[in-house]
Amino acid sequence: MLATCVSRATLVPVFKSRATVFLRARWYSTPTELPPPNKSKVWKSVDEAVKDVKSGDVLLCGGFGLAGVPDTLLSALVKRKDVTKLTGVSNNAGAGDSGLGKLFNSRQIDKVVASYPGGNKAFETLYLNGEVSLELCPQGTLVERLRAHAAGIPAFFTPTGASTAVEEGSIPTRYNEGGFANGIKIPGIKKESREFGGRKYIMEPAIAGDVAFVHAWKVDEVGNCVFRYAQQNFGTVMAKNAKLTIVEADEIVPTGSLSPTAIHIPGIYVDRIVQSTEPKRIEYTTLAPSPSSSAEPSTLTPEKEHAQKMRHRVAKRAAKELKDGYYVNLGIGMPTLVPGYLEPDVSVSLQSENGILGMGPYPSTKEEVDPDLINAGKETVTLLPGASIFDSSESFAMIRGGHIDVSILGAMQVSQAGDIANFMIPGKLVKGIGGAMDLVSNPDKTKVIVVMEHCAKDGTPKILKKCSLPLTGARTVSQIITELAVFDVDRKNGHLELVELQEGVTLEEVKAKTGCDFKVRRDLSKL
Repeated sequence: MLATCVSRATLVPVFKSRATVFLRARWYSTPTELPPPNKSKVWKSVDEAVKDVKSGDVLLCGGFGLAGVPDTLLSALVKRKDVTKLTGVSNNAGAGDSGLGKLFNSRQIDKVVASYPGGNKAFETLYLNGEVSLELCPQGTLVERLRAHAAGIPAFFTPTGASTAVEEGSIPTRYNEGGFANGIKIPGIKKESREFGGRKYIMEPAIAGDVAFVHAWKVDEVGNCVFRYAQQNFGTVMAKNAKLTIVEADEIVPTGSLSPTAIHIPGIYVDRIVQSTEPKRIEYTTLAPSPSSSAEPSTLTPEKEHAQKMRHRVAKRAAKELKDGYYVNLGIGMPTLVPGYLEPDVSVSLQSENGILGMGPYPSTKEEVDPDLINAGKETVTLLPGASIFDSSESFAMIRGGHIDVSILGAMQVSQAGDIANFMIPGKLVKGIGGAMDLVSNPDKTKVIVVMEHCAKDGTPKILKKCSLPLTGARTVSQIITELAVFDVDRKNGHLELVELQEGVTLEEVKAKTGCDFKVRRDLSKL
């Protein structure tokens, strides 16, 4: 007979016919009599909390646009004039005196690793003049490089950026002093490529951080963090990926007051906590137009009014491609007009790359505006019933994995083979890649539709035999919709087919304004 063990570590007698043998047994569980952790990670002084940041550090800075930006910590670091030559890793380069913009203004940053730095004109000028280095990285790749290092993975292969300037390393890291005209000081980084299952992938190295600055909503004294709405974005992976992680909290709460099922960042990753004191900012406060505004006389010039009418014409046609139940990602600009033209019986779920599924319309009033709730264009939005919020790593897993049905993007150029260019003009414009390369990385599962004006402002065609600008994706676009026509793209054979003409447009006009040959469908229809 085996005796019953009633304690966590005890001697268990085993009775045999002639002798009793004692075996030591240990039972593992959570001992209820132990008190909760009582070592607080809260620092009363923000200045003291950042005292260990040193020159040359790789600083991971959370935030997307101005949502979730750790401005309290950054303001304290700006006071440290002895700290220079930082490498800032962030989705954006800040704006004005917020985000990494603070460190650009104080000239403490020497290099940036970012996906969409173009919102900061000061940075753009510094880069084009050869005064700061830039490693331009697709947004999904950036967050995955951060996540990989935190998980002990040195590198990985991704389809994002294959056959583009990212693979070729043709985006300069730094120009010579004086800028683009004086040549390249530090060239871009060429990537190794391989084929898996007939598809091309490129190898991306993990990014290691020295220090991470993160802004969370509620944080308990042992470092467990909860984010609010789209405040999460890059914060989760960055907090896990630094030698020193400092979190600024909207609310610091007692240990044990947060539900374990609600935790976004376990306290093991957090070293220091400070109270957030900087006000939250909004880059673009956007309200839904009031019903009466459509009846008001237009204040636009005739030229701008015509351009606006053409944009809405394109959006209206693009809406016909969306079916009931689709999951859809919309790029910034013209694509955001598409939902306004959905048929009454069509309901779609809008995904925003900064971590929203089930995105609703712009808020109706200023009272509804929330700085923690923005879309990929940094505009204020709302949520629909059934919406979900997640971090950027989860968002781009949805995107690269082909779980989005349709992606609608704008473009500077599109080729007859479906190549798309929409992120930079060398030496002149460096808006950034953002999530576009990821959004076109799985065109067999996610249909990519380009909506754009047929010609550039100077009248030159934007639909070409071959793109002259750096590519966002090669053979990725399945359909092109402009104010003149609709083209289907044969990505495999590299051909265009004209399938529809917009109202009042002739075939001759489309041929004259298109920079490549194309087939014409026999039953060519007009809208």
